[in-house]
Amino acid sequence: MAASGRTARPEVIWARPERAARGPRPAHTRAEIAAAAVRVADAEGPGGVSMRRVAAEIGCGTMSLYNYVPRKEDLYELMVDAVSAEYDLSAEPSGDWRADTLALAAQTRALMHRHPWLPRLMSPAHGFSPNALRYLEHFLWVLEPLDVPGGTKMELISMVNGVVSTYVVNELSEAERARTSPFPPGQEHAARMALLARELSRGDHPRLAAVLGAGFAAVDLDAHFARALGRLLDGFDPERVSPPPGPSAPPSPA
Repeated sequence: MAASGRTARPEVIWARPERAARGPRPAHTRAEIAAAAVRVADAEGPGGVSMRRVAAEIGCGTMSLYNYVPRKEDLYELMVDAVSAEYDLSAEPSGDWRADTLALAAQTRALMHRHPWLPRLMSPAHGFSPNALRYLEHFLWVLEPLDVPGGTKMELISMVNGVVSTYVVNELSEAERARTSPFPPGQEHAARMALLARELSRGDHPRLAAVLGAGFAAVDLDAHFARALGRLLDGFDPERVSPPPGPSAPPSPA
């Protein structure tokens, strides 16, 4: 064992017993530590999460915290697992894998809005945590009616989460811009649209002018989110994707 609770070899936090077989009961639990780190991240963003800050939040010394969580990366894993417990996976799948997948994606989107730091800390390496395994098991249950190989299902899950994460990052970025803008709502957008109109009037971008000239209705973000995911799911749906053409037949003998 190296100093400050770190092991000399790589070790996944979930493989490390939370409590030693012998000795006094630990003063803090992983759940307590994770909850404290989540509170800090929710209030201050991921940049506010440090071993020193979390130790102060639970009322222990920084070096003492390392006895529970050897690395900051382990702390991130605890945080992601803690908020992943917020998924409601109590209902059995309906049998409509597309609808159930969209419902799971909607939960992920809402989860990321409640914890805006989550997209930055998510990593495939965190897939071994208890709540991540619970989520993956449920998602694969949802996908049982989909007649594709298991590896393709895992790819679908990864792509759905990637799309949701990217979508939410854009939503959060727009919300932050609006919050910090020194101009009244809509004023900067109007100035940008006026600039775009002047540029398009020069005639250098006829295709863009034709598309934008047709006008756009107000964007329904929820409907746009569902359409984006629906188009992704189309690519995995055997009922919607034509099979690739087979080899050409050999020419008939003369």
